[in-house]
Amino acid sequence: MKTEEHKRKKIRRRGRRRFVLSVMLLTAVALVAGSLVAVLFYLMSNGTLETMLALLRDVFLAQEINSALIIFWALVIPFLLAALLILNTVRRRKFKYYRRTWEDTVQLAVEAEQRASEKEREKAGRGHRFSALYDIPVRTPPERESGISSLAELCRRFRLYAAAELHLYYTEAQVREFVASLAVSRIIILQGMSGTGKTSLAYAFGEFLGNPSTIIPVQPMWKERSDLLGYYNEFTKKYNETALLRKMYEANGQDKIYLAVLDEMNIARVEYYFAEFLSLLEIPDPELRYLEVVSDSWEEDPDGLKDGRIKLPENMWFLGTANNDDSTFAISDKVYDRAMIVDLDSRAAPFGGEGEQQKVPVTFPEFTRLAESARRGYELTRRNERRLKALDDYLIETFQITFGNRILRQIRAYISVYVSCGGEELEALDDILAKKVLRKLANKDLSLLRGELEEASKFFETLFGDGKMPRCRETLLRAAKL
Repeated sequence: MKTEEHKRKKIRRRGRRRFVLSVMLLTAVALVAGSLVAVLFYLMSNGTLETMLALLRDVFLAQEINSALIIFWALVIPFLLAALLILNTVRRRKFKYYRRTWEDTVQLAVEAEQRASEKEREKAGRGHRFSALYDIPVRTPPERESGISSLAELCRRFRLYAAAELHLYYTEAQVREFVASLAVSRIIILQGMSGTGKTSLAYAFGEFLGNPSTIIPVQPMWKERSDLLGYYNEFTKKYNETALLRKMYEANGQDKIYLAVLDEMNIARVEYYFAEFLSLLEIPDPELRYLEVVSDSWEEDPDGLKDGRIKLPENMWFLGTANNDDSTFAISDKVYDRAMIVDLDSRAAPFGGEGEQQKVPVTFPEFTRLAESARRGYELTRRNERRLKALDDYLIETFQITFGNRILRQIRAYISVYVSCGGEELEALDDILAKKVLRKLANKDLSLLRGELEEASKFFETLFGDGKMPRCRETLLRAAKL
């Protein structure tokens, strides 16, 4: 294939050749004309020219017809020859022009065909870079709803299913906390001692819904988005798809609830590899939450990808299990503030199941409708609103900690859903304040605040009543002993 530089050189060479030919033609004409003039001067100088002219005049006068023909041929033929020479030159130039035009046109057509064939070979050679995503339908028919009438029924049936079918036992409060957390945030942190059933809880709920959870073991070296979604291999020209990417692609075309479990999520720094997920989940409009998978777009890419990006499914939750020990990283406030927390510090006592328990495939629209109904049907009482205001003022003055608008919205939504799950308002308030607000005390030097922590425990008892808010008071007294 000729380059533009090569074509420019070719045009310059043609110009030089034309210039040389013109110079040679002018030189030849000048030499011929000069020779004729020299002969004439020579004949004139020795008188021969006059003798020759007289002889020719006598011949022409003696033979009038022949002389006319001779004069005609002597005068016209040179003009005809000159005209033919000019026409031939012009014709040859035009022929060369048309020939070059034709050749260039043919060459361009050949080059275009070569480029097209090379592109086709390239496409045939590279194939599809996303191999697994092509087998996943972009959209499936809507799921049939389960007919669950309330969140309280959902909690009860899940608890019985986990016990009867999976031999996993959870208290009513633990199940309520889990389901209420799902209704508040797309990010749930299941934390507690090893062996208390953190991963099992997420697994059991997926089985109960009839859509198994995706377990993703987090690796210590994870630092960026590609550790979760995969990466494009320049050598194989293929994209290494992860289980999470496949599930995200599938979830975008389904009405089911999807659970992605980040097992041992804090064995690496969550705010590194999960940073973009955290930011996108803050966008109010779910239709604007797109994650970049590849930096470019191919015609052969699956239909579910938009300009190399994938939509963060609204019907997918990210459940992270966390152990708080020396082998893991501390989870930052950025993550804790955006996530809901479920503490699994103890195992529930085994209890008998009521015969065989069926799965309940609750759809995402169905669960959303139940959660919205719970938020509209119950609001935080004015009395507890005043208590929250007094508590906020006290914590700012004593410990210089507070809770912003995000946590306040979470508190209100959590209490509404928790009550709809069958719990009590103060029970829900005690739980979320201990996890979301008093947790911030961990950033303080507690050895210098023992007296203030004990006084704060008494303040909770005075503000909410004797024997109320046991989790908050236990958190404060445990911190005072550190």
